[in-house]
This record gives sequence, C-alpha cells and structure tokens, in this order.
Amino acid sequence: MILRNVTDEDLPIFFELQRDPEAQRMAAFASRERDAFMTHWRTNVLRAENVTRTIVMGGVVVGHIGSWEQDAMRLVGYWMGREHWGKGIATRALSEFLVLEPTRPLHAWVALNNLASIRVLEKCGFRALRNENPHHPDGVAEALMRLGST
Repeated sequence: MILRNVTDEDLPIFFELQRDPEAQRMAAFASRERDAFMTHWRTNVLRAENVTRTIVMGGVVVGHIGSWEQDAMRLVGYWMGREHWGKGIATRALSEFLVLEPTRPLHAWVALNNLASIRVLEKCGFRALRNENPHHPDGVAEALMRLGST
C-alpha cells in the first residue's frame, strides 16, 4: 500500500467512489454533483494547510485519506471504495497516515452505524469522546473520537 499526493487524475475516481449509495449510507454523507465535487476538492480539500493523500493498493487507487481544521479541532477522514472494504486497507492507511499527520489531539466524527469505521479508528488508538444528539438535524447519530490528549 502507498499513500501518495493527490493528482488531478485521482479526482474523477474519488468522485465515483463518493457516488456509491452503500458508502454514502455507511459514512452518513451525501454525494455531490460532479462540478460541486471538483470545486470542493480543488478549493477546500487540496489546501496547503491540509494533509491529503491518495490510497493506492497494487497500483490501483482505492480511496483517500486526509486531515483538516474544523471547529477548532484537527479532524481526520477517509473514504474507501466498497470493493476494498474488509481487507484491512483502511486500518493500514490510517496507521501510516498518522505518521504524516503528527498533530495531536486528532479527531474523527463517525456515524454510530458505521461499526467498521469505528473499529478502524479504535485499532489506531482513537477513543470515543461523546455521541451527538441522535436527533441531530441531519438525522445521523455520530460519535466524536480522539487520538491523543487535549
């Protein structure tokens, strides 16, 4: 597995990955239309202050991982193509990414129904801090997880 810098050629792959309805359900995240997706990535995600990498396995782009500042916290998130779930790739990618992103504490929001992602985070040392209101405006119950002390 390789974590490499994101290239323009990766963006159409990432766009298709985020369109998968099952992945959207698990991540509790709605997909964007193509133009909005590309604009978001080029203006928000691929900023100098963010750390963003493409996950490559066997020469194939299988997902992405990154960190950014939001609400006075450093957050981490990742997205894997469904055909690569359950193979330990996300755990390995996050473990390697944590070497690139030394900021601690590091936080992650995860949907409570996404048990696989919760396990990935726990295997990499993240611990749950609190659950959001199950009646959150978007209807998604989430846990905030943290790696490192405050």
